[in-house]
Amino acid sequence: MKFARIGPVGRERPVIVAADGRYRDISSLVGDLAGAALSPDSLAKLGTVDLDTLPLISESERFGPCVAQVGKFICVGLNYADHAAETGAELPAEPVLFLKATSALCGPNDPVIKPLGSTKLDWEVELGVVIGRAARYVSQDTALDHVAGYCVINDVSERAFQLEGTGTWDKGKGCDSFGPVGPFLVTPDAAGDINNLAMFLEVNGRRFQNGNTRTMVFKPDFLIAYISKFMSLQPGDIISTGTPPGVGLGQKPPIYLDAGDEMRLGIEGLGEQRQRVIAATLEG
Repeated sequence: MKFARIGPVGRERPVIVAADGRYRDISSLVGDLAGAALSPDSLAKLGTVDLDTLPLISESERFGPCVAQVGKFICVGLNYADHAAETGAELPAEPVLFLKATSALCGPNDPVIKPLGSTKLDWEVELGVVIGRAARYVSQDTALDHVAGYCVINDVSERAFQLEGTGTWDKGKGCDSFGPVGPFLVTPDAAGDINNLAMFLEVNGRRFQNGNTRTMVFKPDFLIAYISKFMSLQPGDIISTGTPPGVGLGQKPPIYLDAGDEMRLGIEGLGEQRQRVIAATLEG
């Protein structure tokens, strides 16, 4: 099954994608795609509903992030061997973890805001894992039982903020709009082989990333089990699992985004995103 959230910012409604491709409003059945509604059992029950009885929603409306009330936005760095090589980094012996601010979350087609002072704005197409059932000290064998579904993420990054100042990566990863998520939350039964999904990203029509999740070093089952040793995972938490090669930092010479640039990215079976870069403006 595929789910989405459609509507203006802050007023998105949860929808299910019917077999005919049309969008049906499920807000009368679940308040939102958040919390207990994301449990595998809850999502499975939604699949048994007579969808013809539910209101239609126009697909021309805005898509919001495909999950609401996200508690943690956890990212994995250098999780593709070929991406680590292009950035000149050593392949880590265990997953590199960092957090994106949840205020970075935005819809899959919302503008990406180039921050004030930004000089090295970059892109990263990534497979997102959405937790549906609480996980704490889980085994790798049972880790995927805790997944609500999968989605597309653009881990937008400001490399100068991330790498050239002091402190952690978070400064270059958590700016507003740096976390487009969606359009769809695709349940595990419909997502295909998550360890073998084609993924791509284009800037202004030029393809830079053309990868596959099969080159991921640490797979989603391992990541869930690993992360659950350090922090409990709750329904709605998102894990962004790393990016294949082709980021701007890895080009020779490097190429970075500027206002007016347009990105298109997607993952096989999970949908596509499109974002236009706009310049940040001073407030007040």
